[in-house]
Amino acid sequence: MLTTLAQEAANAATGTATSDPLIEQLTQRGVDIAINAMAVLAILLVAIAVATWVRRWVQRGLMKVHFDATLSKFFAQLAKYAVLVMALIFCLSKFGVQTASLAAVIAAAGLAIGLAFQGTLSNFAAGVMLLTFRPFKVGDAVNINGEVGSVDEIELFFTYMNTFDNRRIIMPNAQVFGAKIENMSHHPVRRTDVPVGVDYSADIDKTRETLLAAVKSVEGQAPDKEPAVVLSGLGDSSVDWTVRVWAPAADLFPVREATIRAIKYYLDEANISIPFPQMDVHFDNPVAPPADAVTTAANDGAAA
Repeated sequence: MLTTLAQEAANAATGTATSDPLIEQLTQRGVDIAINAMAVLAILLVAIAVATWVRRWVQRGLMKVHFDATLSKFFAQLAKYAVLVMALIFCLSKFGVQTASLAAVIAAAGLAIGLAFQGTLSNFAAGVMLLTFRPFKVGDAVNINGEVGSVDEIELFFTYMNTFDNRRIIMPNAQVFGAKIENMSHHPVRRTDVPVGVDYSADIDKTRETLLAAVKSVEGQAPDKEPAVVLSGLGDSSVDWTVRVWAPAADLFPVREATIRAIKYYLDEANISIPFPQMDVHFDNPVAPPADAVTTAANDGAAA
C-alpha cells in the first residue's frame, strides 16, 4: 500500500515537472507568433504607404523630364508592385518560409496557376502588347468597342477611359487589344462632313456659291486644307449636298457647329429653303361609299 502511494506521488510530481516546460514553450511560441503577426501587419501598412509614394515619385520624375505619359504611368505602377512584392517576400520570411523553396513551389505549380489565372494573364499580355505597339496613348480620344472617350491610364491589366460626358470606363486589356480601335487623335488635322438638303426649286449653281461662301466664313479651319461643297445626291424631297471642312483635331467640334450655323444663315439670306420630308397620296380609283352608308346619311339629314 505504501509503495503504491509513493509511486503515484512520484508520477504526479514528474508530470507536473514535465508539464510546466511544455506550457512555457507553448506560451512563448504564441507570443512569438503574435509579435511576428503584428510586425508583418506593420510592415504591410508601411509597404503600402511606401509603394504609393514610390509610384507618385517615379511618375512625377518621369513627367519632369518630359517622358511619355503612357509609359510614365506604366513604370510608376510597376515600381509600386515591385515594392509590394518585396514586402510580401519579407513578411513570409518572418514566419520561417524559405523564399528559395517558395520560388521552386511556384515554378512547379506554374501550370495550375496559369490555368487558374488565364484571363488575368491574357490581360497582362495584352497590356504589354498595347504598351509595345502603342495604338494609342494617354490623352488620345478613341473609340473602342463602341465606347468613345479619352484615355486616362493604361495599366498592366486594365485600360481606363473618361467619356466626354464624364463617365468612367474600365476595360480589360484583352478586350481592348482584340477589338477594333479607332484613334481619333492620331492625326493633327481632321475633316468633318455636314449634310445639307435644299429644295428642288433652288438653282444648283447659286446653292453651290452660297454654301461655299458660308463655309469660307467660318474661322478656325486648317490653313492648308481647302473646304469643299459636293453635290451628293437627289433625295426624296431635297437636293442633297455635303459640305466638307478641315480643322485641327482639338477644334473639330466647334468648327463643325460654326459651319452648320453659317450654312443656315447664308441659305436664309439667299432665300433657299430647306425642305422637310413630305408625302403626297393620290387615289387613282376612288372607292364609292356603300349604298347603305349613303341611305343612312340621307335619313340622318332628313331627320335633322
